[in-house]
Amino acid sequence: MRLPRTRPRSLAGQLFAMQVVLIAAVVAGCAVFAYVSGSAQAEQTATRQVRAAAVAVADSPSVREAIRTPDPSAALQPYAEQVRRDTGIAFVTIMDTERRRWTHPDASLIGETFLGHTEEALAGETFTETYTGTLGPSIRVVTPVRDGDRIIGLVSAGITVDRVSSQVREQLGALALAAGGALALGGLGTYVVNARLRRHTHGMNAAELSRLHDYHQATLHAVREGLLMLDGQRRIALINDAGRELLGIAPETEALGRTVDELALPAPLTGALLASEARVDELHLTAERVVVVNTRPVVGGERRGTVVTLRDHTELQALTGELDSERGFTQALRSQAHEAANRLHTVVSLIELGRVEEAVEFATAELELAQVLTDRVVGAVEEPVLAALLLGKAAQANERGVELELAEDSLIDDGALPPSLAQRDLVTILGNLIDNAVDAASEGDGHGAAGTVPAQRTAAQGGGRARVTVTALADDRELLLRVSDTGAGIGPEEADEVFRRGWSTHGAGRGLGLALVRQAAHRHGGSVELDRAPEGGARFTVRLPLADRTATEVTA
Repeated sequence: MRLPRTRPRSLAGQLFAMQVVLIAAVVAGCAVFAYVSGSAQAEQTATRQVRAAAVAVADSPSVREAIRTPDPSAALQPYAEQVRRDTGIAFVTIMDTERRRWTHPDASLIGETFLGHTEEALAGETFTETYTGTLGPSIRVVTPVRDGDRIIGLVSAGITVDRVSSQVREQLGALALAAGGALALGGLGTYVVNARLRRHTHGMNAAELSRLHDYHQATLHAVREGLLMLDGQRRIALINDAGRELLGIAPETEALGRTVDELALPAPLTGALLASEARVDELHLTAERVVVVNTRPVVGGERRGTVVTLRDHTELQALTGELDSERGFTQALRSQAHEAANRLHTVVSLIELGRVEEAVEFATAELELAQVLTDRVVGAVEEPVLAALLLGKAAQANERGVELELAEDSLIDDGALPPSLAQRDLVTILGNLIDNAVDAASEGDGHGAAGTVPAQRTAAQGGGRARVTVTALADDRELLLRVSDTGAGIGPEEADEVFRRGWSTHGAGRGLGLALVRQAAHRHGGSVELDRAPEGGARFTVRLPLADRTATEVTA
């Protein structure tokens, strides 16, 4: 039968066991050290005590006088017992130089021979020894009694080893109590700390935490959505690879610990990241991308930070622009089909009425109007994407009563643009500029998605037809795209604001076109300029360097 697999102890449990063992070892070691040092200290204290007693008795004048009497024991025995009781030692023995006792705690042993060594004392020295006498093993001191230069007797004072051991045992009991208290207190503190650690680690063991960390790191690097975590001081606590890419932070740049203000991001994006309230699906532009920003404050009794997710909206925005263009083309084609049907009916009716010449003249005039622009675009712009875009936008503009014309100096040869210059970016730049210009020329009260100061159209004031003029010119150094209109123009005080995302006179949800134009131009190292057109409206000029093409030709 297969036994159930036991789960390894959690990290907090392992640390708790290790800390308890460590505390127990430390307490036990301290107890042993205290016992050993206490025993040595007790022995030293006992030795000092009996030595002081023996020397004091030997130096007493009354002892010397009693030794000179015919019966020294009569005077010395009461004196020795009094000293023994006062000092708390085991015995005080006074003897002659032949080791015959004059005093002893057991009076029956007076007169008998002292058990122990006396040679060093007879030589005039005071010494200490541990010796087993009539009272058992004892720590004793033997010192001479001097009468001038002559030794007339010896004094031995001692304390039994049992008494010293009993004192150590008393100290050991107090030590054991203190050690037990320290162990209990240390165990309790360890339990409290590890209970908190268990809550923070969710009861996981070291292997699980290590595996979780590995999964965490792999997920951060694998997910394509940008993730940014800010602490309570708005410093970057975590950022993944996608977040670095979307915010334009180089891989070699140390981002952790830096504040959001130090990243040099656009002001609206910085404000969104630092906002105290949650932000949901906000569109923001960086130098090269359109990102969707979502923020959520982390709150737990106090503000702990912010979690930010970033999604790349650049491709989706480009696709949306292309879809809008296709929708506009479709509407223009539907309108043209309707107009073509009307014109065809007119030609047929003229023929039925026998007005053949008028029918031919009417049909020829309509064909010439459509063919002139087509020939002009195809002859000047051999880049197929730009040519198709211009023809489609011309149809849309015509539908709205705006004439789109190509400047005489326009010229882009086939292959003039390098592969590094993405066609999608060209559509974004030229398409948005034409759309804004058509809006301005046709409405006369704003500049489309970018917005203008409300005013009457210059062309309208002059009675001329609304017109948008496009210049597309490529040479060896740069590609120039210029779009001007006959609208109201843009005041100097708002020349910088038109490129800010969200600036529009057409209400909320607009104002992204020119911001995308500038972003696409900067992505290729180009520039966008705004001034006043000769017709009185706004004129936008985009210059894109063609260094890659030049370098390729030189290499070839």
